[in-house]
Amino acid sequence: MAEQLDITEKGGIRNGERQVSDRRLFMQLLGFGHCHECNALVGALEASGIPSVLYEEVGDIHGVSVLAWSDTADFFVTTLRPLLLQPAFATLTPKLEYSMLGRTYSIGYEPDLNDWLLRKAPRTVTNPATPWAVWYPLRRTGAFQTLPAEEQSSILAEHGRIGHAFGEAGYAQDVRLACFGLDKNDNDFVIGLIGADLAPLSKCVEMMRKTRQTSQYIQSMGPFFVGKAIWQSRLA
Repeated sequence: MAEQLDITEKGGIRNGERQVSDRRLFMQLLGFGHCHECNALVGALEASGIPSVLYEEVGDIHGVSVLAWSDTADFFVTTLRPLLLQPAFATLTPKLEYSMLGRTYSIGYEPDLNDWLLRKAPRTVTNPATPWAVWYPLRRTGAFQTLPAEEQSSILAEHGRIGHAFGEAGYAQDVRLACFGLDKNDNDFVIGLIGADLAPLSKCVEMMRKTRQTSQYIQSMGPFFVGKAIWQSRLA
């Protein structure tokens, strides 16, 4: 008999049992150029009721990005796509280098699995106190995947300690999404660094560069979208 495939997400032990979920949140960032004013975009997003964030891009005075999310993949072609074909967005030019799609995932220790998979990322990106964002994809080298599990854990822990320190200090919160097979460049992850100010987000990237993971086992990073939220959904 063939072994049954298990693709569920696993969390930490809760009430004496391992948490298991087959739900995930998909998040997509879509960049656009030739935006000369944002009021119509804000109005369209508000009227749609779609959970989303609108960013103004720092590196392009006519650049914007829309971040949207759902726990069903159909949402992006049946709900988000029609919205972005409406007049408010029709004059904009897609910036495909900033097209990023990923899914939430667990690492097996989360104390509240469903909160981690479905609610934490939306809370992070819609916090009015933290409007600044740096979004980027990355891909690890194949060599990382061949390392023993213990060595992988040690490398990831070094990286994680920096992220945790920035979070504890209130400088940056991160959104980590898996995107295996979900983008044209075959990236492994999409990362969002979210904060009240831009400088700490840049400093976090700088410090991460010194870790063994980034210096030895990252094949590619970026492009980096840098923006500030001018409109955020209100969570229910």
